[in-house]
Amino acid sequence: MKQMKHAVFLAFVAMLGLSSVAPVAMAQGMFDPIVTVDDKAVTRYEVQQRVLLLRVLRSPGDLEELARTQLIEDRVKLAAARSAGIELSEEVIMDGMTEFASRANLSLEELIRALASAGVAEQTFRDFIISSLTWRDLVRARFVPRVRISEADIDKAIGAISGGSAVRVLLSEIILPAPPQQAAEAQALADRLSQINSVQQFSAEAGQVSASQSRANGGRLDWMPLTNLPAPLRPVILGLSVGQVTQPIPLEGAIALFQLRAIEETGVAAQEFSAIDYAAYYLPGGRTEANLQQAAAIRSSVDTCDDLYGLAKGQPEETLQRLATTPADLPNDIALELAKLDRGEISANLTRITTDGSEALMVLMLCGRTAAGAEDASREQVAGQLRNQRLEAYARGYLAQLVSDARIIDR
Repeated sequence: MKQMKHAVFLAFVAMLGLSSVAPVAMAQGMFDPIVTVDDKAVTRYEVQQRVLLLRVLRSPGDLEELARTQLIEDRVKLAAARSAGIELSEEVIMDGMTEFASRANLSLEELIRALASAGVAEQTFRDFIISSLTWRDLVRARFVPRVRISEADIDKAIGAISGGSAVRVLLSEIILPAPPQQAAEAQALADRLSQINSVQQFSAEAGQVSASQSRANGGRLDWMPLTNLPAPLRPVILGLSVGQVTQPIPLEGAIALFQLRAIEETGVAAQEFSAIDYAAYYLPGGRTEANLQQAAAIRSSVDTCDDLYGLAKGQPEETLQRLATTPADLPNDIALELAKLDRGEISANLTRITTDGSEALMVLMLCGRTAAGAEDASREQVAGQLRNQRLEAYARGYLAQLVSDARIIDR
């Protein structure tokens, strides 16, 4: 375990880019303000530090402009929080910093040393966390009393989740490989991608970094019934606004993110399923170009799951698995892949570690779905998703108002 943790740490340090170490901010004018926000200065040093942090987080776009925008927003957020009497304790700040480090499987001390290797000062990271936590507390204090989720709201959402009403969704996906040696890097990238709110930007990122077959189409998936998705994911998708991205969803050896592009009710009743029948055909060697080509050949040569038995003839028994299980018992990554498939369709996005420790590409085929009556969804879970969605909408509008009302002067 200690060796694995050390390997993850080294991978994260590599991600930070040790060659990007910044010089100590001693140059003349480094601490001069480049913009003031209601008489609160943003210095050139702060912008340069935020740029380095954004580079570590792999943020896209013009990093200097993004850093300037974020720091202006930080000033108005903190000023509004002070006016509301909100102040974080040292314990809360340290807990926030520690939690952020844990996303990369690092201790706080390890993360601070790694950031320092990339030229990011500990205070820069601390300020970043303080702004995030303070804004969270301000939004909750200001808007939670205004958010009213009625029983009718919950009933309507549960109807959509369970199939009581016909709802279909248009999603885009990014699937990031996250083997142990790349877990920290993948998590950091997933955290950054989850902040995207542009359909075009998400699509561009999918084409660059996603390991899914859909990357060729910018991660765009076709319309699918909401009830095709795993039950725990349905309220998460319903809680999104158009353009919004889910938080990173951990899978076996991967991380998934989904963006909502559209949602609509249809005139055809949605169907719930009690059992999913599928087959998994394993190609030794993992996600190699040769295996992907073989998976494409299988896709073009078979029509049903029964056809796979001919391919597996003479091979070890574990080469082909045929399974039927309830949706709740499906592994998350398999459930998400099957949700995108119709009967007889194939996915080659997943891998598995075999009994001898090597990797195999999983050629996954949907054999069929067994219809069932809709099951009750958790009212508390649905209410929480609706509440978060409305809080985020309030927060975006409030921040835009604060920035608009602030006196911002370029220096």
